[in-house]
Amino acid sequence: MNRPKSNAKKKKPSVKLKVFPLTPGRWADLEELFGKRGACGGCWCMYWRITRARFEKQKGSGNKAALKKIVKSKVEPGLIAYLDGEPVGWCALEPRESYSVLERSRILKPVDDRPVWSVVCFFISKSHRRRGLSVELLRAATRYAKKRGAKIVEGYPVEPKKKPMPDAFAWTGLSNAFQKAGFTEVARRSPTRPIMRWSSERG
Repeated sequence: MNRPKSNAKKKKPSVKLKVFPLTPGRWADLEELFGKRGACGGCWCMYWRITRARFEKQKGSGNKAALKKIVKSKVEPGLIAYLDGEPVGWCALEPRESYSVLERSRILKPVDDRPVWSVVCFFISKSHRRRGLSVELLRAATRYAKKRGAKIVEGYPVEPKKKPMPDAFAWTGLSNAFQKAGFTEVARRSPTRPIMRWSSERG
């Protein structure tokens, strides 16, 4: 006997991640996650920290060495996520002033004079994309920042004109992921680049 097909959408399995700050002891896990390409074209998550000319000059091994130096200095530049012991996700966040590119950006210039922490980048392993990991990383990011005194966490996602958007162009995150993690839009100076915030006063 043939059973009628169900029109109900299958729910994605809930993602249970273990998320930790990136410390020297976890550097090898970040290397494994980023792979030989250094996450995206040798960026090693240095794009937001330095001038464009310097970034291009030290792409690859130079950017890797620069990030490793930051980690060795006992700065925690972001969070690394694990699933069943495997590193599967990365989220970069620090106080906004750590990212000089933000300070020079016309579109992403400060909304006001309130101190904020900024989430500037994500990298999810190819085998674990489109499973809600970005949302979980954002929730972990707000918890992490709040414990360190942050009252506002800010993000700069893209809102694509065409869907779906290639993963390579969504490294700052998508606006719907920020919404699911409790962020709200506070400014928009470009049609596709909202500025979104989470506040401890609400969350």
